[in-house]
Amino acid sequence: MIAAACTGGQRLPEQTHISKLTLTNFRNYAGLSLELDPGAVVLSGDNGAGKTNLLEAISLLTPGRGLRRAPYADVAREGGDGGFALHARIEGPEGQVEIGTGISGADAAGEGGRRVRINGAPAKSADDMLEWLRVVWLTPAMDGLFPGPAADRRRFLDRLVLAIDPNHGQRALDYEKAMRGRNRLLTEGSRDSAWFDAIETQMAETGVAIAAARAELVRLLAAMIDRLPGSGPFPQADISLSGELEGEIAVAPAVDVEERFRAMLANGRERDRAAGRTLDGPHRSDLVVRHRPKSMPAELCSTGEQKALLVGIVLSHARLTGEMSGLTPILLLDEIAAHLDSGRRAALFSILEELNCQAFMTGTDAALFSSLAGRAQFLTVDHGSVGPTG
Repeated sequence: MIAAACTGGQRLPEQTHISKLTLTNFRNYAGLSLELDPGAVVLSGDNGAGKTNLLEAISLLTPGRGLRRAPYADVAREGGDGGFALHARIEGPEGQVEIGTGISGADAAGEGGRRVRINGAPAKSADDMLEWLRVVWLTPAMDGLFPGPAADRRRFLDRLVLAIDPNHGQRALDYEKAMRGRNRLLTEGSRDSAWFDAIETQMAETGVAIAAARAELVRLLAAMIDRLPGSGPFPQADISLSGELEGEIAVAPAVDVEERFRAMLANGRERDRAAGRTLDGPHRSDLVVRHRPKSMPAELCSTGEQKALLVGIVLSHARLTGEMSGLTPILLLDEIAAHLDSGRRAALFSILEELNCQAFMTGTDAALFSSLAGRAQFLTVDHGSVGPTG
């Protein structure tokens, strides 16, 4: 659980950055080895050249399926042996660490098939990577986050929680596993009360823990957003949670909320059996965002306003992650400059320097990043090869 609140003016920790990245049979890269600088890294090249593939590789240095959420078998290079490998040398407050991950051609495509090694030794799980680095991303696919389905906002929220609270991922997996078991009993027409009781008790424990972690993240992030200038280029957002558990956890002890949720599941079996699925729980919650200066729901704002709101939330979260975890996050900003005017681009670059984080930014036109000349590493991506720009 998130244990401490952020404090205004707290000095950000030493930068965590990738100093070397090596890919083997990953997407369109048969083999690639990159020496990387701290700070901003600009990746430019044509559409389809492989810029986002590089960001996806870095996103796999954290638990889950990465920024595309692709099956691991799909990540392996076409024409290869069916497997892939990536290796990163990380420099951070605790020194240097070597992290490798991938699948062999014989591995299953599921999450359990991905192997992780840290300093040459097998890791117990992908969660162990969170001890060394945190990775947060913003992609064009997220531009429709606010008007899109609630499931996308929950996924976004849980990724933000995971960067602060490494135990959140396992809680979510445990809850999903228990819920699948309950849904299977429902669809099979089971009346085994003992099985239902056991599963619903686990769902109550993990579900309330998930709701509590989300609520704490939203509280801390809201405080961080309040530190943004009211008239800045990235408008302040009012964020809140919509969900029964999240509402209860704010006013009642967790043990009482667990018992009420367990009773709700038990009493709702017949209704859920008719629906063929569980209708109550944190898997139905939503993240609610409003544009504070305009006092308007985010989903009703213009596309540009929504983008600016989202960038502001991600930047505030990056600051929060650094202060809470002691690890400045690595930011992956795909096509970030294309839909920002020159003023917002300049403000973004300034904030990234202030955050003291390594930020990978992609674009088809390196000129959009020209104000970073001398302050960033510029690389050109060209269909499987990467080299210095110009």
